[in-house]
Amino acid sequence: MTAAAIIPARYASTRFPGKPLADLAGKPLIQWVWEAATGSGLFIEVAVATDSPLIYETVEAFGGRAIMTCSNNPSGTDRVAEAAAELEADIIVNVQGDEPLIETSALAALLEAFSEPATRIASLMAPLEDPVQLTDPNVVKVVVDARDNALYFSRAAIPHLRDGGSHARYWRHIGVYAYRRAALLHFVSLPPGELEQAEKLEQLRALEHGIPIRMVLTDYQGLGVDTPADLERAQALLRALR
Repeated sequence: MTAAAIIPARYASTRFPGKPLADLAGKPLIQWVWEAATGSGLFIEVAVATDSPLIYETVEAFGGRAIMTCSNNPSGTDRVAEAAAELEADIIVNVQGDEPLIETSALAALLEAFSEPATRIASLMAPLEDPVQLTDPNVVKVVVDARDNALYFSRAAIPHLRDGGSHARYWRHIGVYAYRRAALLHFVSLPPGELEQAEKLEQLRALEHGIPIRMVLTDYQGLGVDTPADLERAQALLRALR
């Protein structure tokens, strides 16, 4: 079984235009992600999928591989699927371009889920214990069944404790996905569902169409850079680690 990592990156981010090229400790954000994926040693190929000539040139300049994609892709997953046509791999991993510190152990655990032939899509989850994050709609929550297949994703705190108390485990969704090639191509051919549009969570499309998502537990908490404030937080964390 071979795996390739594709990092979707677009310049025109609504909340943070030019985010992939933002400087993080002396390197573009996208370079941190590419180096983390490449350094894991898990992939036969790592590529950045972008519609921006500036991002393309930056990636090529630091020695990475970039693939130009259409400017009208409706989502990052569609961009990944388009780029996947140029790569020969059984498993395609969508490594978000705003996860500069993605860990090898998390990526390895994600790929291990495909040792089960029935796994078509897999993603990551981590324990969620911070009460502030629990009620933050920007932190996506997931509930799972007894086999760790996703039952539902939401921006709300799920499950809801009707009678109060603290007898529930909460999981934070870490938005790194892996797909069997056929499952990825099937997913992007499906129309968006009502739940997906209500929550603005693309992964709900799979559940609405009966495609299971195997959730893989990780200690990695994610460091998504969505805003300039997140970038400052990442800068501070890197300073602390040095």
